[in-house]
Amino acid sequence: MASTVTSKSSRPGYGQLLRTRGAWTFLLPGFAARQPFAMLTLSIVLLVQHTTGSYGAAGAVAAVTGVSMALFAPYSGRLADRHGQRAVLLPGVLVHTLAGVCLTALALAHAPLWALFAAAVPTGASVPQVGPMVRARWGVKLQDSPLMTTAAAFESVTDELTFVLGPLLATALCTAVDPAAGLLTEATLTLVGGVLFAARKSSQPPVAGATHTRVEHASALRVPGVRVLVVTFLGIGSVFGGMQVSLAAFSQSIGEPGLNGVLYGVFAAGNMLSGIVCGAVAWKAAPQRRLVIGYAALALAASGLWTAHSVVVLAALGLLVGMCIAPALITGYTLVEALVPAGARTEAFTWLTGAVALGQAAAVTVAGQLEDRLWNGAGFLVPMAGTVLALVTLVSLRSALEAKPHNRTVARGVGHRSPVAVD
Repeated sequence: MASTVTSKSSRPGYGQLLRTRGAWTFLLPGFAARQPFAMLTLSIVLLVQHTTGSYGAAGAVAAVTGVSMALFAPYSGRLADRHGQRAVLLPGVLVHTLAGVCLTALALAHAPLWALFAAAVPTGASVPQVGPMVRARWGVKLQDSPLMTTAAAFESVTDELTFVLGPLLATALCTAVDPAAGLLTEATLTLVGGVLFAARKSSQPPVAGATHTRVEHASALRVPGVRVLVVTFLGIGSVFGGMQVSLAAFSQSIGEPGLNGVLYGVFAAGNMLSGIVCGAVAWKAAPQRRLVIGYAALALAASGLWTAHSVVVLAALGLLVGMCIAPALITGYTLVEALVPAGARTEAFTWLTGAVALGQAAAVTVAGQLEDRLWNGAGFLVPMAGTVLALVTLVSLRSALEAKPHNRTVARGVGHRSPVAVD
């Protein structure tokens, strides 16, 4: 049973959502635990660029981290569905902390690039998937409540608040304290926040492995709509990655490296503000249609970034791009609730999170090479290309986002079964 029952005639809002019984017990530690996520890529870029003098090398190391996270995140989500979030989170944060410290030491020692790549693999693979875990806990609390859309918006706003604070903190630490301070702080926050979140056992979803009933564990990726959303979120990741590298290069080129965090903060603030609005609106349009329209706006806005040659214009365009991201993210996560059964949602959420990380990884690599080899601002071509290609895929395959009758079961909780769509 959901902890809060909401009348279908009532207008879902943040006040109702935050009054959900037990919500704050996982929201506060979850917020602390996801802070480092927004610091990782930028901290690596700033540290490695400082020690090697190359944005291409910095982007490549950050990309290895992102690819590793993208590959391992769904597996981590599946393990959390089967064995519980705590069992996956605690060893993960320990490995991530050690790997982050190792990567920092190698970079400061001017180790060869292959050594940095080797350290980047476990650093990315062990990134704790706190955001998907929090979303899965909302699913348990709310189930079929109309507040689920509000919860998706709230989580997007929370994510974007971390992307306002994280880059600002990483830039300040790396430029004003020490180039290694950002990554070391990220590792420390991951350890402390992750342990605090894992301690909240009472709100985690039921563990499928707790039942002796033999049921099939089908991957969330077998749902066609999830595969379409993965491609869509790859494009969103290309925006994050392209913006991080290109804004850093732009700030460096005008002799104001500290401005990087401000510009990225403006971009993330636009995302956060539009997310707040999206969660407060009672939408009448179908989520599939909202996703196509919102994504088209994102692709159009991202296509103008490469033309910006001043701080004011770049900040304005960054704000606009950020405002277009939140509707796509929120709608995508909302669609997961309709497409995927409860017993596979943590995995589904991590596929989307991993897709963002993979798109970001590819973007920082390509954008870094473009910034090194072409003109200042060439890296902004990456968000344009990524979002346009994803939009074409989304429009072509949008029918897969329609919820269909389920005909197979997967483990959901203690002795329960939930359906999953298959091809």
